[in-house]
Amino acid sequence: MMSHKVKYLYSKEDNFDKKLIQFLRIKDTSNVDIEKKVLEIINQVKIHGDSALITMINKFDKITCSNLDNIRIENKLLKKAFNDLPIDLKNAMKLASKRIKSFHEKQKLSGFDYEDEIGVNLGLKYSPIKRVGFYAPGGKALYPSSVLMNAVPALVAGVEERVLVSPINIEKNSEILLAAAYLAEVTEFYRMGGAQAIAALAFGTEKLKKVDKIVGPGNAYVAEAKRQLYGKVGIDSVAGPSEVLIVADKNNNPEWIAIDLLSQAEHDENAQSILITNDEKFAKHVEEQVIRLLETLPRKQIASSSWYNNGLVLIVEQINECVDIINQIAPEHLELCIENPKLYLDVIKNAGSIFLGSYTPEAIGDYIAGPNHVLPTGGTARFSSGLSTNDFLRRTTFVQCNKHNFNELGKHAEILADAEGLDAHRMSIYNRRK
Repeated sequence: MMSHKVKYLYSKEDNFDKKLIQFLRIKDTSNVDIEKKVLEIINQVKIHGDSALITMINKFDKITCSNLDNIRIENKLLKKAFNDLPIDLKNAMKLASKRIKSFHEKQKLSGFDYEDEIGVNLGLKYSPIKRVGFYAPGGKALYPSSVLMNAVPALVAGVEERVLVSPINIEKNSEILLAAAYLAEVTEFYRMGGAQAIAALAFGTEKLKKVDKIVGPGNAYVAEAKRQLYGKVGIDSVAGPSEVLIVADKNNNPEWIAIDLLSQAEHDENAQSILITNDEKFAKHVEEQVIRLLETLPRKQIASSSWYNNGLVLIVEQINECVDIINQIAPEHLELCIENPKLYLDVIKNAGSIFLGSYTPEAIGDYIAGPNHVLPTGGTARFSSGLSTNDFLRRTTFVQCNKHNFNELGKHAEILADAEGLDAHRMSIYNRRK
């Protein structure tokens, strides 16, 4: 049941850390019914291939399909969709694509190749994954920005085959998604979605080659399919609801901070928006603006549910207290709307992406800044990072010995192999040294 008052928490109150942990405790969002349905879908596609996939496309995606050729969108249609866009939208998408590409090109790692002090040649090389599948939602909402953020880094990495799937209705204003696919230079595009599309990408069918990795957001069925197929195919992450943490002092415009909080809340009912400030009066002004702005939003019901059920206002004594709280929460998005925000970069360890200053709202990162908006959620920024060019590269090491340095290293390797009781290992080395 939805409360109509956002929760406040004060750093000076007793057991603050315990109360914060209790508030942040990840809800068990597992759904046994969804798990069972997804497992059945995966098994059907794995066993029956095209026939099972076509049946599910007709049933779940409401797309008339008798053959996978019916749902493949040719590149000429992608190009036409882009060319037909209004000029301002076309220019905005081109700029977004250019900035995303530029930022991700700077991430690309290079290997190394050297000889050590005894002449052993050692090295590491990077190679792009050959075939990657991208999932893009195509139901109630279309997210061309998500297509660009997922597919452009793969393009930069040198992925040869880039396959997009989305359950779009071709007759209902899907041009913007097709245009994004054109800009991202996908090599194949199929109109299908849900767990069945994830399974088809993972295992392949008679008509569709399997991929090596799957990336991109989707609904609960897509997320569950990715979770179940982790290890069978590369998976970017199983993302949870979106979240933002905003640190703001009283020198900010309360309306700006309020709308930034709501820009996350409008994603879905489970999204989370948190404000940290050292000024309770300012916090109340922000709260007043949230209430006012909610009335103006088309997605008012969703944003209200998110804000009142999952939102939080944290009042601290001093702004610098925010550092430990940030590292504990490990937010997906972090806005630092404070003086000299860059001074905090070295001490903030756990955050997916950081937005510095009052003129850098998280929304600018969603679309056009350049860094990726596919980020770790649910506190996983403690150990994982946002999607990057390097997620589409594989590391391979190499080593080359000659007779002299092999003999030098081999005598020590024999001792280690003998200690582990692996005699064939020991002999593999000994036979070359004798």
